[in-house]
Amino acid sequence: MIDLDHIRIFLAVAEHRSFVAAARQLSMTAPTVTRAVSALEQQLGVQLLLRTTRQVSLTSAGAVYAARIAPLLEEFRRTTEDLQEQHGDVAGTIRINAPMSLGQQVLPDVAAGFRSQYPQASLSISLTDRFIDIVSDDFDLAIRISEAPRDKSTIWRKMCLVRRVMVASPAYLALRGVPETPDDLSGHSCIAYDERSQAETWELRREGRTRRVRAGGTIAGNNGDLLARLAENGEGIALLPLFIVEDALATGRLAQVLTDWEAPEIWLTLYYPPYERLPMRVAKFSDFFETYVTKTRPL
Repeated sequence: MIDLDHIRIFLAVAEHRSFVAAARQLSMTAPTVTRAVSALEQQLGVQLLLRTTRQVSLTSAGAVYAARIAPLLEEFRRTTEDLQEQHGDVAGTIRINAPMSLGQQVLPDVAAGFRSQYPQASLSISLTDRFIDIVSDDFDLAIRISEAPRDKSTIWRKMCLVRRVMVASPAYLALRGVPETPDDLSGHSCIAYDERSQAETWELRREGRTRRVRAGGTIAGNNGDLLARLAENGEGIALLPLFIVEDALATGRLAQVLTDWEAPEIWLTLYYPPYERLPMRVAKFSDFFETYVTKTRPL
């Protein structure tokens, strides 16, 4: 009988073209992955992979086997999970993608609480600040902090508003002065948050008035924690979600500026592939996450 785990390991190696990368993904050692693939080849009596010192590639037989067995294994996984859910079990793996800062600050406690309540479920968490293609990247849900999504092919669910504030270090403000209006920002270093680390435009509003400020002329980044540290180090003024900088504000490492001006609303949102029916494990995690970010630890 062929071991299904050996097939899963082989498919991971085939996807990454690397035993080491597959081992990292599967949280296994490289020798264990190598032995599993060798055992599968012995059972099949066919060489599936070509191994050299520089790369790993599929043989023609390996390519055919991977192409035909992968959808069968995925259907087996989904059928098993559907059967468990029909009997009330929240089981199976939930593949989650989340922004780096939110993932590091919020998801450890969410994961611990969810796993305590649903020990049959497994979580696979990937952190990135770039927008992903949730279907082709094969995630069950993605957590995002953004304006309303433009992709109509996905399902999305608003969790809560995320408040943003403008902050700078006391030392920077002592040196460069405290801006009184958005127009004053033209004489300051405004740190931009952008997926590609490029400049951005801040749209600030107060009592029906709008001012637009170009940020990123001197420095830009694609991660909120990075921008917060840059601001703490005196590099300029940053516009960031409050949950990223609230500790620095409380301890005085950062100070808020232009408190009577607001940036456009952004939402904490869950994105899903175009499911016909939301899997129970995904629905339960979504409900647990929403309770956490709105009641247990509001953002």
